[in-house]
Amino acid sequence: MIRAMLDLPRMAVVVLAVAILLRVAPQAMASAAATYHHVHLTATNPGEAVKWYVKNMDGQMTKVGFFDAAGFGKITLIFFQAKEGFAGSVGSGVDHIGFSYKDLEAKMKQLADSGVEIVSGVQQEGPIKYAFVKDPWGTLIEVLQDPEIEGFHHVHLATTDPRTTLQWYVDAFGGELARFAGLIPGVRYGDMWVLAKKVDVARAPTKGRSIDHLGWAFADLDAAAVELKAKGVKFESGPFAFGSGKIAFITAPDGVRIELVGPAAKK
Repeated sequence: MIRAMLDLPRMAVVVLAVAILLRVAPQAMASAAATYHHVHLTATNPGEAVKWYVKNMDGQMTKVGFFDAAGFGKITLIFFQAKEGFAGSVGSGVDHIGFSYKDLEAKMKQLADSGVEIVSGVQQEGPIKYAFVKDPWGTLIEVLQDPEIEGFHHVHLATTDPRTTLQWYVDAFGGELARFAGLIPGVRYGDMWVLAKKVDVARAPTKGRSIDHLGWAFADLDAAAVELKAKGVKFESGPFAFGSGKIAFITAPDGVRIELVGPAAKK
């Protein structure tokens, strides 16, 4: 193949190379436009939830469209008004979210002094130093010390088949399959992880739980929707116009609800 290409005129080589790339790697090219965008949580008082995350998890108060939000760099936590009888994150397809700090012991002392519910104190597994707390609305939060990432760190899935589940995320959104700290299987998206732990029994869908859904952004949502549907991804709704852009909702393995966001179509 290489020798044959060298015998072609330069323009023909370029055309052939592009054609080969499009044929063997359309998924990688389309998925490259996907970036991790947000976590959408529920709370009985969204405004108070924003303040809680700004104060305790070191976020920045902001707004996304109509919604109160807490910003953590490029990733945002957005809050729905909880419906009566909503449940926490544990027991759903997204077990918890994680935040990383330079000094875990100091951070845990600060959280304890602020009256935050401590689920477990500082522990260590291999190179990972971590603890767990819970917000007032039932979301489990891992607090850890990762020198590579500071601030919002990960979402942690609970699945009966981590390998297949993580591959689904790579097929849909790109990202890099890896192991956090060489131990925990996941997919890395820039400065955050989607991690997965194995559970014996399938968990409940996330819709309506304290972690309602996760969010990815596409540069061209309409094109991404066509590709995802061709791959058999289940669409709950959309794409449709929302605010100044477009959104859609899909269902990932283990009943994890995902929002896709993108800019409005150019006129």
